[in-house]
Amino acid sequence: MQEVVLFLLLLGVLSGGQALHLIHLPAMSKVAENSPPETSVHTFSVKLSASLSPVVPGFPLIINSSPLTQAFRVNWLSDTDFEVVTTGMEQLDFEEGPHTFDLQIYVKDDVAVTDLQVLTVQVTDVNEPPEFQGNLAKGLEVYIVEGTKPGFVYQVETFDPEDTSQNLPLNYLLISPSKSFRMSANGTLISTTEFDFEAGHSSYHLIVEVRDSQGLGASTELHVNIVNINDEIPLFTSLTHMYTIPEELSLGSIVAHIIAEDPDDRGFTSFLLYSITTVNSYFMINQLTGAIQVARRIDRDAGELRQNPVISLEVLVKDRPSGGQENRKQITFTVEDINDNPSTCTKFTFSIMVPERAARGTSLLDLNKFCFDDDSEAPNNRFNFTTPSGVGRGSRFLQDPAGSGKIVLIGDLDYENPSNLATGNKYTMIIQVQDVAAPYYKNNIYIYILTSPENEFPLVFDSPSYVFAVSELSPPRTRVGRVQATDKDFPQSRITYSISAGGASQQYPNIFWINPQTGELQLVTKADYETIPVYILRIQATNSEDSSSVTVTVNITEENDEKPICTPNSYFLAIPVDLKVGTNIHNFKLTCTDLDSSPRSFRYSIGAGNINSHFTFSPNAGSNVTSLILATRFDYASGLDKIWNYKLLVYITDDNLLSGRKRAGALVETGTVTLSISVIPHPTTIITTTPKSRVTYQILRKNAYSPSAWYVPFVITLGSMLLLGLLVSMIVLLAKAIRRHCPCKTETHKKPPVKKVEMKNTKREVMVETIQINTVFDGEATDPVTGAIYEFNSKTGARKWKDSLTQMPKWKESSPPGAAARRPVPREGTRPLRSTDKGRDGLSIRVHAEGAGLGPRSQASMPSTPENSPAFTRGASHRRPPET
Repeated sequence: MQEVVLFLLLLGVLSGGQALHLIHLPAMSKVAENSPPETSVHTFSVKLSASLSPVVPGFPLIINSSPLTQAFRVNWLSDTDFEVVTTGMEQLDFEEGPHTFDLQIYVKDDVAVTDLQVLTVQVTDVNEPPEFQGNLAKGLEVYIVEGTKPGFVYQVETFDPEDTSQNLPLNYLLISPSKSFRMSANGTLISTTEFDFEAGHSSYHLIVEVRDSQGLGASTELHVNIVNINDEIPLFTSLTHMYTIPEELSLGSIVAHIIAEDPDDRGFTSFLLYSITTVNSYFMINQLTGAIQVARRIDRDAGELRQNPVISLEVLVKDRPSGGQENRKQITFTVEDINDNPSTCTKFTFSIMVPERAARGTSLLDLNKFCFDDDSEAPNNRFNFTTPSGVGRGSRFLQDPAGSGKIVLIGDLDYENPSNLATGNKYTMIIQVQDVAAPYYKNNIYIYILTSPENEFPLVFDSPSYVFAVSELSPPRTRVGRVQATDKDFPQSRITYSISAGGASQQYPNIFWINPQTGELQLVTKADYETIPVYILRIQATNSEDSSSVTVTVNITEENDEKPICTPNSYFLAIPVDLKVGTNIHNFKLTCTDLDSSPRSFRYSIGAGNINSHFTFSPNAGSNVTSLILATRFDYASGLDKIWNYKLLVYITDDNLLSGRKRAGALVETGTVTLSISVIPHPTTIITTTPKSRVTYQILRKNAYSPSAWYVPFVITLGSMLLLGLLVSMIVLLAKAIRRHCPCKTETHKKPPVKKVEMKNTKREVMVETIQINTVFDGEATDPVTGAIYEFNSKTGARKWKDSLTQMPKWKESSPPGAAARRPVPREGTRPLRSTDKGRDGLSIRVHAEGAGLGPRSQASMPSTPENSPAFTRGASHRRPPET
């Protein structure tokens, strides 16, 4: 109880005001604009909860801000003290940014207790110095052309965050005084003299300062440069005007160097620019150095140079790109002729496709149609062809006549020839076209001759037909066999295999699959020998040119994969407790079939439920039909047998007489049959004085003959003869009696009256039990209890009622109206009913109760036992007469 109280107290503490709490929040703090990183904004503490759980690392933190900003964060001072500082990630600007920030600070401890408070931060204004705009802040270069009149030079511009927004003027002044410049109060730089580049300074260094209304200032530098002007034209120093050059100079070769000078050589005006004003494509000039270079091939034998080898140019020199001083000069180049044109061809690579069966002597190529020489005069325009060389040429090709450039076939190009295969049926020739005059220019000509294969051989399988075998137990993807087709043609194209016909069953459109690359035949699903034992397939092989097909026979090897199936699969039997050993119970037989086993292969055994081995099958092997036999007698009196209902699990195995197979390696399948057998004890009559409802059970035993019994016709014939003899003797006796008593008056025989007690029960409920017995009845007797007449077999003791059910006496039911009839249970010590049938070989029970709502008894219902067997109930005044 004490622990419960403490727990409730702790729960109250946690939920009642001692939770995690932020101290000094909410609050409002101020921070100056442009504050550096880590500037303290606000300090606060955390009051831990009653559990004293520490603050989770990483907390407190700013989870939201209005407006959004990354300018603040929370630093740890101790386990409970914290500080909000600036991060420097965003500049706090009073003039351009927000003035107020609302920061939501969130804290959480180890037990998930949280608190959330708001810190309001105001940004305060700070007086900032003026700022020079643009490049002026780092210093500025200012240029003044010499000879410019005194006056405006440059306007200095600054910005002050405070004074500019209030339209307050800023004050400008020059820190370093100069006679040539002055600064106005509004920042205008003014020159006071006219500058001369050659006579005076070329530049001036000035420092400009600006101050705001509160005296806070800033400064920058101005570099004032005096720009020199040009007033002199450039002068050429080279005097040469005529140049002689050979043709075919390499590109970029310098053929002349033009040099000029500028009298005004101070400053950057000394850089002279050269150019060629004459339109031409042969030369170019370096605009800085004046070097004239070859810009394109100079070929005297082509174009305008073939008629006029002289090229005239005008060179222009200027001291600046535009608007400066310039000068011009005329020069001439004379191009000398040389022997520079080699023999050439319109194409230097030839690829020729020749059929493999081309005839010898076939002309393959004439190089004269493609080669020429641009030289205009002999011997420079003459050429010939060298002897061919190259891989695979051998004795297959020849230039005929020599040096003519005409290539003919003289050898064999058979694609399947092993010597040609060695070269891959590809041949390379190199022929040079060469000038006949010095310097004997040469050009290589490459000729590639490829053999075009022709379809000479058909596609052939390595066997005219195939026969494979596969077990019907083989799983899917099992390899059945492999087909292979070949083509003697080279190059061998890829062969693709497919099933063009066959291989289907009733359940599957394709039982087999063939690998299209390897030709391996595989199972798609299990094959069933009992359905289709042999498959005839048509396999087709196809390449890029041909196709061929072959017949493949696949024999399905039979395996013992089917379980025996027996009829009936389950059955209910009822047998008397005194059934003789060796009797075929109820003439019951099992008829079994197996799709893949012979009738002689069956073996029968009884598994669970055959207690004390009372039951067996005959024959127990070697037949597909067997009978259920009682193997040992029942012994309930000594206590050996204790159960009255047997549930037999029968195994039917097809491993008997395995012809031609070793028993150890053979497959065995087993089927099962379920038999329910009830043992019926001896019937007895129990007299009870219980005043409760009574039900009369009347057992009707009927004779049933088995059509297969050999003795039936004999017994029927013998019985008919005896009956006929008996009838004749009775007629004779009747005639004698009539004759003897004819003169006398016969007395009327009155039927004894029936007691009222017995007549009141005319509508009594009747329970009928029918027992079929395969016997022959040769005697009659009267039941001592009911007085009914029944027939019996003197050998077996089997009985049947002679008259119909109407001769059975009926008693009035003493039970209250509407009460359901029930079977009385004998008290302790009562003797169980004894069966009067000692030789029965099978029985079937049917129970019916009129007016009591009892339905027919099913096979699955439990048969009676000594403890629950029905008994005939009668009134207390009726006693059982002694047996005679």
